[in-house]
Amino acid sequence: MRKKQFMVIGLGRFGTSVAETLYGLGNDVLAVDSDEEIVQNISERVTHAVQLDANDENSLRALGIGNFDVAIISIGSDIQASILATLLVKDMGVKHIIAKANDALHAKVLYKIGANRVIFPERDMGVRVAHNLCSSSILDYIELSPDFSIAEIASPKEWENRNLKELNLRATYGINVVAIKRSNEIDVSPSPDEVIQPGDIIVAIGGTQELNSIESLVR
Repeated sequence: MRKKQFMVIGLGRFGTSVAETLYGLGNDVLAVDSDEEIVQNISERVTHAVQLDANDENSLRALGIGNFDVAIISIGSDIQASILATLLVKDMGVKHIIAKANDALHAKVLYKIGANRVIFPERDMGVRVAHNLCSSSILDYIELSPDFSIAEIASPKEWENRNLKELNLRATYGINVVAIKRSNEIDVSPSPDEVIQPGDIIVAIGGTQELNSIESLVR
C-alpha cells in the first residue's frame, strides 16, 4: 500500500506537531517554512524539510506540489500569506487542503478559495478541555461543526448489560454509536445485538445538544 504524501506549510507549534506526528505514523511528510533555523530543527523528524517562501509560486511548483495527497496550510498570523498559499496549492492540483484559520472571516475566505477543511486549533482544544473538565465521563470531545460533534463517553451504569437494539440510542437520545472501545480492542460499527459491558467506552456522533444531554446523564 502506497504511503500517503503530506505537505505541511508553516512550522509553528501546530504545524510542527502535525508534521512530526504524520511522519511518526509512517507517512511521507514534506515540511516547509521560510525560517531556515526552524527547517533545520525539524529536518530529521520528517521525510524532507525545505526552506522557502510559500507565496513564491515558482519555488512551490519546483517541489512537485501536485503529487501530494494532502496539503496542510498552518501559517499563523499572516492571513494574506495563508490565503495565497492555499490558492497556490489548490491551483497546482492538490486534491485535499486543510488550512488553519484565526477567526470566522478568515475561515470563510479559505473555504471560498478551495480549502476542504478549516480548523481552529486553539478553539477546538478549548472545547475539548472544557468538556473534559465538566464531566469525568466525557473522555474526549471533538466539535465537527457548531451543531455536530463526536464524543467518547464512559458508558452509564443504566446502559450496562443491555444491547444497542434495546437501548435504541438513536431514537432515545438522537445519537449514533460508531464504535465501542473495550480494554485494548475497538469494535467499529457494532451490531445491534452488541451488549454494553461495564467499563466500555462509547464513541458516539450526533448533534451537539444531543451529546450534551448524554453528558448530563453520565455526569
